[in-house]
Amino acid sequence: MPAIPLACRFLAALSAIAVLCASHGSLAQNGPTPQPEPVPVTPGQAEQVTTEQWAIHGQTTFTWQLQPGFRSPYQGAQSLPPDANGRETWDATVYLGFRPWQGAEIWFNPEADQGFGLGDSFGVAGYLSGEAYKLGQAEPYYRMARAFFRQTIDLGGETQKLDPDLNQLGGTQTANRVVLTAGKLSVVDIFDTNKYAHDPRGDFLNWSILDVGSFDYAADAWGSTYGAAAEWYQDRYAARAGLFDLSSVPNSTALSLPLLHQTQFVAELEERHTLWDQPGKIKVMYWLSRGNLGTYTDALALAYATGTTPSTAAVRNYRSKYGVGFNLEQQILPDLGLFLKGGWSQGGVEEVDFTDINASVATGLSLAGTRWGRPDDTVGLAGVINQISAVGSHYLAAGGLGGIIGDGALFKSGPEEILETYYSFAAFSWAKVTADYQFVNNPAYNQQRGPVSVFALRLHAEF
Repeated sequence: MPAIPLACRFLAALSAIAVLCASHGSLAQNGPTPQPEPVPVTPGQAEQVTTEQWAIHGQTTFTWQLQPGFRSPYQGAQSLPPDANGRETWDATVYLGFRPWQGAEIWFNPEADQGFGLGDSFGVAGYLSGEAYKLGQAEPYYRMARAFFRQTIDLGGETQKLDPDLNQLGGTQTANRVVLTAGKLSVVDIFDTNKYAHDPRGDFLNWSILDVGSFDYAADAWGSTYGAAAEWYQDRYAARAGLFDLSSVPNSTALSLPLLHQTQFVAELEERHTLWDQPGKIKVMYWLSRGNLGTYTDALALAYATGTTPSTAAVRNYRSKYGVGFNLEQQILPDLGLFLKGGWSQGGVEEVDFTDINASVATGLSLAGTRWGRPDDTVGLAGVINQISAVGSHYLAAGGLGGIIGDGALFKSGPEEILETYYSFAAFSWAKVTADYQFVNNPAYNQQRGPVSVFALRLHAEF
């Protein structure tokens, strides 16, 4: 895919957003999720807060990645290509929201996308770009990324101010509240969020750093689904539960029909605290999927009996897959934050809608540029270790293909180890330029391929 057309499209969108920014104010700091933290206010201050009735926001992001050549004695159908190559992705989103009545919001996110991930989004379980989907197109195409309804029911406690943001109308809410959300959205808009590592347009790029790598969350090939969730906030705790639609076939563009015929249930508990006079959160999560899925054991048994290559698609049946997750975010100093996340999923059942990881641990730091006079800049450093189950490793060694990995063989397996660092430079109040580097050891759990280095340049603007 030529780089010039994509760059031109980004610059054109950037110019248009610059004009809009002149009349709409400054850039919000984060991507679509999570929204900025609410700010406690006094009753007098609350009376001065304007409740937005409608809003229009927008963003555009161009991401270019370069992968130099690396050692590869062999490769398969879903391997990361060993030759040096570069790929670009571009997207532009409009966020249209209005308030039909008190506490309610309706949002539509029409989006245009274009481009491809490295290796067509194959070859690394902790994939390399959250801006790349499981499919790509050379020409721009349109989709409705999100369309959802949200109702907030105040239950008392201190009053909090909500700043206008992407998919969030400005106004107030109470600390104790119930929030109901339904429609087309991403599961990780609500669950598994983390202020330091969750937004591929603003912080890290690697899938298994942005989200718990083993969280096989329900989604189509773009990461969205239909479903509903309820959240209850009380004092320093929150509880969430949701029900979402799986894809019709693992990793497909279509969701299952009728809706919720194949489903995923997600529950999460959150505790908010102050440690060393700094705020932090701890979250624990459980999820359970019920769908038409195959197991590695059945696929290996059929392949042995028929003398064929194992395939989970050939042994699918209606069954369950479950997992747990842990997520910590902790501010250490006003300009320095720490995150730690990890999870485990049932190892015998194939990957459904995310990626081929059964256990994952990630940790990292996020530092604002206040100390060198650039408070809107951010430096991030993170590491993650991913692992697939023993039977999953046997399946790959026999030539089986996972959701996004499969080298045709796996003679010597090992944990996939990834290091990522980035510097986000605030070029303007509404635009940021980010340089990113990832080092991948044992890509797709294969000790005979790699290590791999990946360089990235990300241009992002929003209003």
